[in-house]
Amino acid sequence: MAFARRLLRGRLSGPRVGLRGVCAGAMAPPRRFVLELPDCSLAHFALLADAPGHADAPDPRLAALLGPPERSYSLCVPVTPGAGCGARVRAARLHHRLLHQLRRGPFQRCQLLRLLCYCPGGQAGGAQHGFLLRDPQDDPDTRRALLELLGTCHEGAEAPRPHLGEFETDPPGQLWQRLWEMQDGRRLQVGCARVVAAPEPPLHPVVPDLASSVVFRDREVARAVLEECTSFIPEARAVLDLVDQCPKQVQKGKFQVVAIEGLDATGKTTVTQSVADSLKAVLLKSPPSCIGQWRKIFDDEPAIIRRAFYSLGNYIVASEIAKESAKSPVIVDRYWHSTATYAIATEVSGGLQHLPPAHHPVYQWPEDLLKPDLVLLLTVSPEERLQRLQGRGMEKTREEAELEANSVFRQKVEMSYQRMENPGCHVVDASPSKEKVLQMVLSLIQNRCN
Repeated sequence: MAFARRLLRGRLSGPRVGLRGVCAGAMAPPRRFVLELPDCSLAHFALLADAPGHADAPDPRLAALLGPPERSYSLCVPVTPGAGCGARVRAARLHHRLLHQLRRGPFQRCQLLRLLCYCPGGQAGGAQHGFLLRDPQDDPDTRRALLELLGTCHEGAEAPRPHLGEFETDPPGQLWQRLWEMQDGRRLQVGCARVVAAPEPPLHPVVPDLASSVVFRDREVARAVLEECTSFIPEARAVLDLVDQCPKQVQKGKFQVVAIEGLDATGKTTVTQSVADSLKAVLLKSPPSCIGQWRKIFDDEPAIIRRAFYSLGNYIVASEIAKESAKSPVIVDRYWHSTATYAIATEVSGGLQHLPPAHHPVYQWPEDLLKPDLVLLLTVSPEERLQRLQGRGMEKTREEAELEANSVFRQKVEMSYQRMENPGCHVVDASPSKEKVLQMVLSLIQNRCN
């Protein structure tokens, strides 16, 4: 029992709450965790607020993942279930800042893994994003730096307070997590719970949040996000002013509208220009040129802000489509499908099997966004795409680098494209010559568009 007393007292110096409060803090509400491992598999675990001295057999896999000889820490940014847009934006910004800081200084020697904390039951707005830090040397400097980092994250009553968890193993081999929080400038132990394996939920825990965080179901949801950003991103107001100049309800003209999608280096730029020339069509791009100058600014922001920017860009493009399609055919270089697929593939951790299932509402076109008559998805083999990328000699975007380095991410993007509905994507093999690909695309447009 000596170890248990030390555990509840806390290895880190600082005040703590009573034992009843410790257990209540760890289990109210009940939380589960999803840890993404380097091979893109997911480990699921939960916290049990029972007293030391239990007879359950320890879980060797969890002990290997989180226990000694290395030292593991969790750092999650809390979001209250059902929290408003402002709270989600503040939490996302704090998570983004923590990510940058955890890649520096004494943390560079540690393994940084993606961690998601959630309430079972699939409640929207309840997922908390965070990190698991695995220190191979169990260095006291890492613990000290984490506590200092925790102390810098308190920015007022409305700001989220991240929770720092430390994992320890008792003599029988059971794994425990102690939870720390900063309150009034003091380190306070707010939880102590046993770590146990948890079943995989039927649906990835982040899926209920997608429609309010990265795959926005309508213009107003995305607009509300950028409205929260105007105080620290001046360009957000400029984007909103342009969006507000666009009618909320637009109608397509009598000429066909074709959106052409595809991963980088699939020939999209060449094909869209060639098709536009052949059909004497207007060529549009998403995001449009009027906000394209600010892409770099928003690309450096958290996902919820970045995706709101690209989503609103689609509504600006829709207004241009409505005007131009009354006079001539319109070809669009990327549109809503591109915005949604990259967001889904990025937010949903793990492999292909963890994506939302086919026919899930997240794959449905927003009801308030002008639809194209046809969506074409250009594809090439991974080897061909990589060869083309190397030949371009251009600076890679964050997503290009991720596609090149992470085959699982690329597969998730491709699968998400294929699951899009209403309208779905018609796949075009873009491996042959430019002339042959152009003939195939023109044939599809002739056969499927009046």
